[in-house]
Amino acid sequence: MTAVQQESAPGARESGRSALGRSAWLLVLLGVLVLLVIASITIGSRNVEWSDIVAALGGATDNIGQGAIAKRIPRTVLALIVGAALGLAGAVMQGVTRNPLADPGILGVNMGASLAVVTGMAWFGLWQQTATIWVAIVGAGAAALFVYTIGSLGRGGATPLKLALAGAATSAALASFVTAIILPRNDIAGSMRSWQIGGVGGANYEAIGHAVPFLLIGFAVCLLSARGLNSLALGDDVAAGLGERVAVTRGLAALGAVLLCGTATAVAGPIMFVGLVVPHLCRLLIGVDNRWLLPFSALAGAGLLTAADVMGRIVARPAEIDVGVITALIGAPFFIYIVRRQKLREL
Repeated sequence: MTAVQQESAPGARESGRSALGRSAWLLVLLGVLVLLVIASITIGSRNVEWSDIVAALGGATDNIGQGAIAKRIPRTVLALIVGAALGLAGAVMQGVTRNPLADPGILGVNMGASLAVVTGMAWFGLWQQTATIWVAIVGAGAAALFVYTIGSLGRGGATPLKLALAGAATSAALASFVTAIILPRNDIAGSMRSWQIGGVGGANYEAIGHAVPFLLIGFAVCLLSARGLNSLALGDDVAAGLGERVAVTRGLAALGAVLLCGTATAVAGPIMFVGLVVPHLCRLLIGVDNRWLLPFSALAGAGLLTAADVMGRIVARPAEIDVGVITALIGAPFFIYIVRRQKLREL
């Protein structure tokens, strides 16, 4: 069994991680998430009072504070659901590929969705939100299949480093195509430039409403694949011996991750590194059993993206920094650390 399989196999390094301990961490995570939601609603370029929050929750926008709160609520909701989608998708991708470097951004999935969205808007006039989400899902799936195929070529098959290199090269190429499409189009360049960085500042209830059905299906498919991912972590031969339909399990789990990545990218842009950082941190807390890891990754992803949004408002007040920039600053050093650790294991 490889080092990656040992890290992912259920039961590895599980000593001391009881259901009680995991439940305690779950309560801690939920508490932190509640505090982050409160911070996201109250922190911004304008100070607000509790009375403004209560009034805004009731639909009032009579003064500046209430108006600010009314805009921050959908922004907070979008950060929560997009962060949850990316965190869960990253955990599933790492389980499907048995690759600790797997992340929707690193493997080119988010950029594939981004290219599909930009192409649809620039060449086919696809501005309707549901159509945009469908196009993003198709683009994400195509990019994931392409990267996995390229990374599987040669000796050793789809090793973690080969997949990461194939994903990085694909992301760079797709980003160049996106730029080439946007630059000549002054009519969409302004709106696309901010979206391309990745952010939740333009959140509204209409976009959230269109995204929720796709996200719910993706969440359900991914969470239902947890037991199968535990079997895959033991290796394909062992999983098949245990009665697991390896190809079906891997395909369904990947489909759920693609649904989450495509939808998240369509509504918030190609945000990177959430799906890389979150699963690794969750494994340190609750172990590698996917029945616990997947829901924990969703909650932690929601928390990380909400925290990044709040941080972006604080460090550049009264202006803002998009969450895509903050997550890159957090995730890039973490990615380098994981790569170095993986190289040492393969020596």
